[in-house]
Amino acid sequence: MNAFAQSSAQKHKEDALSNSYFSSTELKPEFLKYNFSEIFTHTKNSDVYGFIGDNYQRIRVKFISVEKNPVHADTYSIYGKSMVKNNIDEFYGVIKITNIRAVKNISYGVDNEYKSKGIKGEYTIIGDYLLKENSQQTHSGVLKGCFISYFYIDNKNALRYDDINFNADGYSNNEFVGEWISYNGKLIKKCNWGDFRIPDSGDLDIGAAEFSPATKYLTNGWQTLRDIENPASKRIENIKWWE
Repeated sequence: MNAFAQSSAQKHKEDALSNSYFSSTELKPEFLKYNFSEIFTHTKNSDVYGFIGDNYQRIRVKFISVEKNPVHADTYSIYGKSMVKNNIDEFYGVIKITNIRAVKNISYGVDNEYKSKGIKGEYTIIGDYLLKENSQQTHSGVLKGCFISYFYIDNKNALRYDDINFNADGYSNNEFVGEWISYNGKLIKKCNWGDFRIPDSGDLDIGAAEFSPATKYLTNGWQTLRDIENPASKRIENIKWWE
């Protein structure tokens, strides 16, 4: 799948696959019966953080529709929108699951709050994405790279978004790592996003318990998040900008 070739994303993916936290046994075939759409849309958009470029300019990414391909069970069609400053672009594309691995030791959360709930297993989904913005729109291009998501199977064999460690420092999910490439090929920018934390975010995130943007980057779209307790800032953070 050459369209997904990308060095920084590939390294992130390879690091995940070689991580001793996960089993090396490939479980993708037995899990393709599940529909993972809800995993990718579970989190409210105000908790999805992202950046584009070396100056960590904020980008907001919203998956509006995620649909499992009826023929290719490892592929999902995506429709969504992105926003940088006041520029909103819509995009269409696909995410393709390449690997599913088990977490070797099931976590039961802070204070073992999930221990009595009969969780049958924790797992990671690893794959690639290619999202194409409308070429008629201003400042448009292609987003491509890899993603890592987490889920668990409950005591009724149902698929669940893995928020077991939600209250733990550094919790994240749906980690997307890649690049934005302009259609004319002249601009290539690092572009990462995720639920609650951003993967590979350098010195942008200075938070311990939760995501917190560094002061020197506040003017790049992060000020209202820093001022979230202010009613006006909270309204901006929670606005449904994609509608």
